[in-house]
Amino acid sequence: MTNTRTLYEKLWDSHVIADMPGGASLIYIDRHIVHEVSSPQAFVALRESGRRLRRPDTHLSVADHAVPTRVRGGEIPDPQARAQVAELEDNVAEFGMPYAGLESAEQGIVHVIGPETGFTLPGTTIVCGDSHTTTHGAFGALAFGIGASELGTVMAAQALPQAKARTMKVELVGERHRLVSAKDIALALIARIGANGAVGHAIEYVGTAVSAMSMAERMTLCNMTIEAGSRIGLVAPDEVTFAYLNGRRLAPNGPQWTAAKAYWRTLASDPGAAYDQTVTLELAQIAPQVSWGTSPNQTLPIGAAVPDPATIADASQRREAEKAIAYMGLTPGQPLTSVAVDTVFIGSCTNGRIEDLRAAAGIVQGRKVATGVRAIVVPGSTATRAAAEAEGLDRVFLDAGFEWRFAGCSMCVAMNDDRLSPGERCASTSNRNFEGRQGPGGRTHLMSPAMAAAAAVTGHLADVREFA
Repeated sequence: MTNTRTLYEKLWDSHVIADMPGGASLIYIDRHIVHEVSSPQAFVALRESGRRLRRPDTHLSVADHAVPTRVRGGEIPDPQARAQVAELEDNVAEFGMPYAGLESAEQGIVHVIGPETGFTLPGTTIVCGDSHTTTHGAFGALAFGIGASELGTVMAAQALPQAKARTMKVELVGERHRLVSAKDIALALIARIGANGAVGHAIEYVGTAVSAMSMAERMTLCNMTIEAGSRIGLVAPDEVTFAYLNGRRLAPNGPQWTAAKAYWRTLASDPGAAYDQTVTLELAQIAPQVSWGTSPNQTLPIGAAVPDPATIADASQRREAEKAIAYMGLTPGQPLTSVAVDTVFIGSCTNGRIEDLRAAAGIVQGRKVATGVRAIVVPGSTATRAAAEAEGLDRVFLDAGFEWRFAGCSMCVAMNDDRLSPGERCASTSNRNFEGRQGPGGRTHLMSPAMAAAAAVTGHLADVREFA
């Protein structure tokens, strides 16, 4: 027996209320983030049971999925989106839940505004009715997505039954090319271990390369963890984390800040702590990545070609490749750099932060969007939009021919008026390329913000390193 524990085990142990029959445990939930799409059923359950929020201050709500990004203010044009936002506003008013309205300076995508406001803190458990809640694990928080019925349980009881996960260490070693981003690393990992490679595991990202990453990069890594099958992605909190959180509105301050940091430093995995699996990625071997299929694991380096299903030995994988290539309108052996795009989308909870916009603007500066390409930039939050405008990034994009939008999920999920038409092809910084994800019949290629910018100005999938 050993007393050494991983970060995940420390977070788990500190939140177990009681062990339950069947192997699950009841764990305490510190934070809950709410948006307009997944929450209505939970509020109905509260209302019908005559319950109230157990701790209103531990919730944060915002409309992000369905909101329009072309204009802000006045009546929402789409009737379904208008009804969803109105229902959320009525519910949060009735139950006294903190809410960042559409006109608020703190409005934005749930997984962007949580960190920006300091609502996301190390050592906490955080849930949301959205699978990309893994994002918040970048702060050393135990964060995961939950279902609609579970939302109501958290609202009423501040606890959830959960099964303890196994652990996976993903070690990033070596140095990467300066134009290889956290998104490229995440896609390379998913391509290597598969879309189900981490099912049942909590992934912790470790190594000097992780320590050198900004919080935005760490959030991108953890955000994409769900695409490898894991509900939980983690990075141990350190001085980079503390510098990011210091002074945020909802973060501790004064003596509480000093005490919080002292506790947060204890959360790092102990030397010699055992993991159930270990995966090592050599960063020097990773090139900018592009997805070619209809799952994030169907990804290759930009210099590669569309695979030939006939060369795939596994029958199931061969059928999946054939189906994906047909849907995507590609040809086996076709160089990825020969694939023309119609649309470029820069944004989402994966890559809609100020650092992402800076990376894209660095490629776009002094260039023009290719003829016939529609290109849009959607900041992940109102605060990010304001910061970008203060730096003049909006002018860089506008001068190049991009559309400059208001904050929201936008084309990542197509629950709004930003969507692809059937057959339209998009270079996207979002997290999923499933069939119809960005609109019925739409074709999505996942990549980093810099890679998306390169596609915008060339009109096809391109190697951003050629812009160095």
